[in-house]
Amino acid sequence: MKKYSILLLALVVVASVSFAGAQAQKGTIIVPESSRTTMENLYGLSAHTNHLIYFVPGGDSSTPQGETPASLGCVYGLVKSPLPGCPKKTSTSNPQGGSGVIVIVDAFDYPTAAADLATFSTAFGLPAPKFHVAFANGKPSQDCGWNEEAALDIEWAHAMAPNATIVLMEAKTNGTTDLFAAVDKANQIIAAHGGKGEVSMSWGYGSDFSGETSLDSHFMQSGVVYFSSSGDAGGIAQYPSTSPFVVSVGGTRVNRDSQGNFTNETAWSGSGGGPSTIEPRPAFQDVIQNIVGTKRGTPDYSFDGDPGTGVSVFISAPGCNLQWSIFGGTSVGTPALAGVVNSTHQFKSSSQDENTLIYSNLGNAADFNDITSGSCGGRTSAAGWDFCTGVGSTHGRAGK
Repeated sequence: MKKYSILLLALVVVASVSFAGAQAQKGTIIVPESSRTTMENLYGLSAHTNHLIYFVPGGDSSTPQGETPASLGCVYGLVKSPLPGCPKKTSTSNPQGGSGVIVIVDAFDYPTAAADLATFSTAFGLPAPKFHVAFANGKPSQDCGWNEEAALDIEWAHAMAPNATIVLMEAKTNGTTDLFAAVDKANQIIAAHGGKGEVSMSWGYGSDFSGETSLDSHFMQSGVVYFSSSGDAGGIAQYPSTSPFVVSVGGTRVNRDSQGNFTNETAWSGSGGGPSTIEPRPAFQDVIQNIVGTKRGTPDYSFDGDPGTGVSVFISAPGCNLQWSIFGGTSVGTPALAGVVNSTHQFKSSSQDENTLIYSNLGNAADFNDITSGSCGGRTSAAGWDFCTGVGSTHGRAGK
């Protein structure tokens, strides 16, 4: 078993680097240990994170480097005063809105979470965050890879829904029992807020696995919409993204010209997606049954995920040595789209209700940007729904 684990790790590292490395001209893709798939992940015993780091040699870690709340807010039609071309380096207004609560479920303790979120918020002129940390089963130990994940998650949920309450729910470990205990605690928090909120889960298992359907019940709390990243192994579906009771989030690449102006969006080659081998097709996907067949297809919709066009994240956790960095992966879109949906102030009773609305607007250019070029793994993006980007990327807040 150990020999096969080592081989699998080597394949995942090479694949993950090549996905974005072919598109990255100035940097190197770093695959954190926490984001590497192991045999334990594949057998449903523990989960891995879905973030990658874009390292630019000689980069200035004292200032933000990647896409910002304002720059992506402009690209996705989420700001009141978009600038022509949505330039990356020019200030535009930030996304606004948000209410209720967004609970970020991650593993291990992130000791500088509140301070790092405050630094991020100040840097981009966002409102002071309404934030606190909760423990699912006692205070955990620290883990830098999961700290990176949590930093990305809390900061980009706040970026898209700056007036929502953000709760970081820390599982004791990344083991399945501990993570789903944390999901249950997240459900309780949202119930205490009147059943108006979202749960963001930027982790997964590398694939479907036997017995996963017994875990789906954790995603059925009334008044909660669950968001799960589709994974970073191009064109491969993973749980819990494949659950019919979550909104599955894929990744795109935001393309800009030499002046930094936005030109178009394509599928990110590393975006996870595909049909589940276990979960049946939910009713909201009947409209695409000619594509997915009898099984649940992923993702549902998408957000910037390519590390080469990644987002600014600040982290100062002890031993992690990152400060301002550029993060990518489908972990970017998971909390960001939870924030976008939260900021509509139209809270759905379940993920299936949310997905029913999304799929009823399939092909509506006013609600979604249809991604028609690019590929992920052996899958290609096309007009309408596809296994790389779902219905496309978000455009404004309508239809969500």
